[in-house]
Amino acid sequence: VQLVESGGGSVQAGGSLNLSCAASGSTFSYYAMGWFRQAPGKGREFVGTISWSGGSTFYADSVKGRFTISRNNAKNTVSLQMNSLKPEDTAVYYCAAGAYGADAAEYGYWGQGTQVTVSS
Repeated sequence: VQLVESGGGSVQAGGSLNLSCAASGSTFSYYAMGWFRQAPGKGREFVGTISWSGGSTFYADSVKGRFTISRNNAKNTVSLQMNSLKPEDTAVYYCAAGAYGADAAEYGYWGQGTQVTVSS
């Protein structure tokens, strides 16, 4: 599975962005899809994940209620809708394919990342 993120950019605090992740390969629907982020000087942080069917999701406490993950298995895409953005959301965002969970080690396929910058 190859993953390509898009939709990053710069936004003011309180604004919204929608990140997309396009997957190649016929096995996309076999995998849970996670979103992670990494801020400068910090480790990779779990953001949220969605099960292979889209029927289950869970999120990090830091984004719960503000971010929403959805997927379209017919189009091999997964999205991260980010609302009420805060400066602390600034990071490179990665999508990943793997097992349903918050541990980055459970995801075997990663995109190249897309930068999100939130200014105050």
